[in-house]
Amino acid sequence: MSIKMIAVDMDGTFLNDQKEYNRERFDQIFQQMKEKDIKFVVASGNQYDQLRSFFPENHTEMSFVAENGANIVVEGKPYYNAKLAMSSVLATIEGINALDPIVNVACGKKSAYVSQAISEEVFKSVSFYYPSIKKLKRLEDVVQQEDEIFKFALTFPNVGIEEKLAALDEVLAGEMIPVSSGHGDIDLIIPGVHKANGLAKLCEQWGIAPDEIAAFGDSGNDIEMLEYAGASFAMANAQAKVKQAAKEVIESNNQDGVLTTMARLLS
Repeated sequence: MSIKMIAVDMDGTFLNDQKEYNRERFDQIFQQMKEKDIKFVVASGNQYDQLRSFFPENHTEMSFVAENGANIVVEGKPYYNAKLAMSSVLATIEGINALDPIVNVACGKKSAYVSQAISEEVFKSVSFYYPSIKKLKRLEDVVQQEDEIFKFALTFPNVGIEEKLAALDEVLAGEMIPVSSGHGDIDLIIPGVHKANGLAKLCEQWGIAPDEIAAFGDSGNDIEMLEYAGASFAMANAQAKVKQAAKEVIESNNQDGVLTTMARLLS
């Protein structure tokens, strides 16, 4: 099988638990990929501004399926973004409030938004994943911002997540789809707007078939991507349902599992 695209999730997959990766080793592998004309795609639930910060020297030579596929940037240039009707934004906020999350982030093309009631400790934590972020008096005031909202990111205590997913399914009634992103975090995505959909848009642009993709992930928001790709790899630390969706389970994110497998695919 000829690989023409490698797509990687970041947290719990490409990054170790210290939010780092072996940069020297990756630079060598990335050079090989460029020589072989293999596309490197970062596919994550996180904000584009955060994701590109991990690749300061070469982010314009790769592509990003950010915000779980709601915001796609190709080699430094905006390519696609989804958009949620503001009536749906307000309905979603109302439904979320009933479940009392620790934090609720409205994610837009220009910025992420939170209520000013958030504690400074939680705000600092959220800002790591969403460096472009604004506090609003009420989150509902996001409709007054000149932005396009395409995702919500929630945090709950890291217990009973399956029950929270089920409760969100019931409350949101198909308006948004809840997916686990690990460690008590849940993303709400527009139906059909997920990582696999983002990869499909890039495949159409580049003339790449799904069976020419190698994808890596560890959480529920990676499942569609792993099922879409011809070669799919779940980390040893992945959720059980993610391992079931992948064709192979590899070393953990703390053991350079992604880079080791990428090197094997390129050999």
